[in-house]
Amino acid sequence: MNARLLATTLIIAAAATYCPQPGRAQQPQQLPQLKPPPAAAIKPYQPVKVSPPSPYNEPSFVAFREQLAQVAEHKDRAALAKLVVAQGFFWMQDKDLADKRKPGIANLASAIDLDAKDGSGWEGLAGFAHEPTAAPLPEHAGVVCAPAEPNFDGKAFETLIHSTQTEPPEWGYPFKEGLEVRSAAKPDAPVVEKLGLTLVRVLSDSAPPANPKDPSFLHVALPSGKTGFVPLDAISGLGGDQICYVKDASGWKITGIFGGASQ
Repeated sequence: MNARLLATTLIIAAAATYCPQPGRAQQPQQLPQLKPPPAAAIKPYQPVKVSPPSPYNEPSFVAFREQLAQVAEHKDRAALAKLVVAQGFFWMQDKDLADKRKPGIANLASAIDLDAKDGSGWEGLAGFAHEPTAAPLPEHAGVVCAPAEPNFDGKAFETLIHSTQTEPPEWGYPFKEGLEVRSAAKPDAPVVEKLGLTLVRVLSDSAPPANPKDPSFLHVALPSGKTGFVPLDAISGLGGDQICYVKDASGWKITGIFGGASQ
């Protein structure tokens, strides 16, 4: 099941839209101050099995990712330009935002906010470079996108969303079977339960640690109804940004982005 497509579809279906009557003058309205809706109650839920994606170990691609990681580490824009397609770059959100009149590096820079003063654009690129998974993009021969998406039963996930009164972005999956869920956001806290390869609800009160040197944890709700904490790097979300690559006669190149910076 394509997690990005399913998550996007469910979000759109859940969105409320106001449609004015055609031909009728609209009177100015005093909008109320809106508050975020309360989080859905924590309760047991039916586990939905998930198969995490596998690493993409094609040797030339592994070498390319290592090269990209070095470029990102040194913030070498000229070197990066050589690793991006000159033309035909795509930047997909609700539509293709890429300016086809501009070279690929210019569109990539906009898509990942490469010029951000805090360096977050280069950090994000480094994160993509170190991502070991990738999968072919359907209907685009030769293109692979990373990170790859997990496989799970879409109908079961839709049922899960409705039964828990949650939204798709509230869910993730563990990278491996038997992930230890702890009673507190500490690596030595007692183990509450072990998580199987199922979708898991990530709670909204997950927050970075008070001390930046401490490891980061996510607060999760388990299928049993219990809650606990897991390492941030042990869980992946659904439908996040993806970077796409294509291999031509000269080697691998970055050819597009799904998601990216807001316009």
